[in-house]
Amino acid sequence: MKRHIEQFLEYLKAERGVSVHTLKAYTEDLRGFHAFLDKGPKDIDNLDIRSFLASLHHKKLKKSSISRKLATIRSFFKYLHREGYVDKNPARLVSSPKVPKTLPRFLTIDETFTLMENPQGDTFKPSRDKAVLELLYSSGLRVSELTSLDIGDLDIKESLVRVKGKGMKERIIPVGGKAMEAIQNYLSERISLKKKSPALFLNNRGSRLTQRSIRRILLHYSRMINLKGGLSPHTLRHTFATHLLHEGADLRSIQELLGHSSLSTTQKYTHVDIKHLMEVYDKAHPLAKRK
Repeated sequence: MKRHIEQFLEYLKAERGVSVHTLKAYTEDLRGFHAFLDKGPKDIDNLDIRSFLASLHHKKLKKSSISRKLATIRSFFKYLHREGYVDKNPARLVSSPKVPKTLPRFLTIDETFTLMENPQGDTFKPSRDKAVLELLYSSGLRVSELTSLDIGDLDIKESLVRVKGKGMKERIIPVGGKAMEAIQNYLSERISLKKKSPALFLNNRGSRLTQRSIRRILLHYSRMINLKGGLSPHTLRHTFATHLLHEGADLRSIQELLGHSSLSTTQKYTHVDIKHLMEVYDKAHPLAKRK
């Protein structure tokens, strides 16, 4: 099965254009699956897959992790079936564990404004950090999309950015005025590095910022403002979508901006906090405002 796994991973990388993070997760999932069974793909049935999932349950893995591994196995066998290596996909007969739905964490308006105002100074580092924070919140980018941006992807005149999302799908996203102003300030400081890198965001050595570096930047500023629960790039992505929804944006528009292939993925943002719900009720219901 090892040869088939390598072929599948190469397919994901070359033809599907999956991110490095996704490829790493698929690799770990399938190697663990192979180590547990050590069989050829044609000899594996749905009972084998259930046994593997049961072993993960006994190891006390979270249901979300087990569900993800099953999704990987399904994709693997779907590929093998399409290529003619197996007659059927045994993973289709295995049900996913029920994963409790959790609402994505997001920042309040006040927390967001405090965060954006935190990087102080006009030198390279604070101007870069402010541009990173503003762009993540303004456009809802994935951290992988942010780090892969080149200067040429920016249209400063039209306040737009061209983004390569999952599967190398391109989309054009508007950039807010505050974010574009922060980017322009950063670019004026970026010149001091005297580096010819096409990358938009650089570290102080002139190399492209990594996803790990972005996470460190966000953690640094979340600690500076004593933000409970920390801060991740995905938190700002959730915040972007939630704030748009609260201000009346429709789900289809949010789906396009986030680069979701399915509307069902975007629907998790339909949650609203009780305060917002009460405000909407008070404004809309004819009997809400009683004397």
